[in-house]
Amino acid sequence: MSRADRKIDHINYALSTAAASGAGFEDVKFVHQSLPNSAVDDISLQTNMGELTLSSPFFINAMTGGGGEQTKTLNEGFAIAARETGLMLSVGSQMAAVKEPGERDTYTVTRKVNPNGMIAGNLGSEASLDQAKYAVDMIEANALQIHLNVVQELAMPEGDRAFTGALKRIEAIVNGLDVPVIVKETGFGMSKETARKLKEAGVSVIDVGGYGGTNFSKIENHRQKRQLTFFNDWGIPTVPSIVEAGEAFSSVIASGGISQSIDVIKALSLGASAAGIAGSFLKILTENGTEGLIEEINAMKMEQKILMTALGAKNVEELRKLPLIISGQTYHWLHMRDMQPERFARR
Repeated sequence: MSRADRKIDHINYALSTAAASGAGFEDVKFVHQSLPNSAVDDISLQTNMGELTLSSPFFINAMTGGGGEQTKTLNEGFAIAARETGLMLSVGSQMAAVKEPGERDTYTVTRKVNPNGMIAGNLGSEASLDQAKYAVDMIEANALQIHLNVVQELAMPEGDRAFTGALKRIEAIVNGLDVPVIVKETGFGMSKETARKLKEAGVSVIDVGGYGGTNFSKIENHRQKRQLTFFNDWGIPTVPSIVEAGEAFSSVIASGGISQSIDVIKALSLGASAAGIAGSFLKILTENGTEGLIEEINAMKMEQKILMTALGAKNVEELRKLPLIISGQTYHWLHMRDMQPERFARR
């Protein structure tokens, strides 16, 4: 199976499968504020993510890579929606176009239809500095995501089996690029130990890609006879992963099972700078087209302003000062990892 065919298989299977549960947002509750002293018109959704400033605290996260006409069509739709709503867009892995120049237009279409927007490129941790520069130049990227997908590769019949040297390659890319580097997990979360290593390598932003969203090990298991079912429940849920990553980083992207405005606001209050949404946006684009996606994004912007008004938080910084009650499995995880979940209730 070619890389393009495999990626299309990923897309089709992801669309036909209900998203995993267990990201942990159900364990996070806000303390109601009866005197918020706020107004919807006074709310600012702007957020800073490392060196980048975003007009909204959520964006269209990487989902579609591998080349091919279906991927090109989806990327074009995402880019138009990003242009019309002002959201950042991250493309899927560009390695297909690095290895096969004929696939470049699958990705360059994003810059063609969204010439002034914020677009992030994407490569795996096997990429060299030269490949990273090529990917950035390809779409005039404002940032580059480096994705970590060890479990997905191990679950893939034709996947990689060696993962040595990734941190050194990431460090070389960080030092050699003129744009920010975002290191992203792909569905299994970031631990504080991993976050500290990436911080020491000079990375400024990480995307936790927590358990609770699209489960790529299940997708890969769908493609082989002997299934590695022990990976189906593997990983750090998104909510504890946000807190783990926050032990080392001030700029954390929350992703993994985020589809609602309340999840975005909870993630920001836990310490995230922004939230990446992939699977639910892919489904909306596929079923309702670009106009449907634009409508959903604009509705989410208003919902987030409404939520922040109810909480009395005029901006993202104020969200991080609000008290939160953390319970259930998330409380247990954070307590066992010595991250003092009670501190969120005492803010």
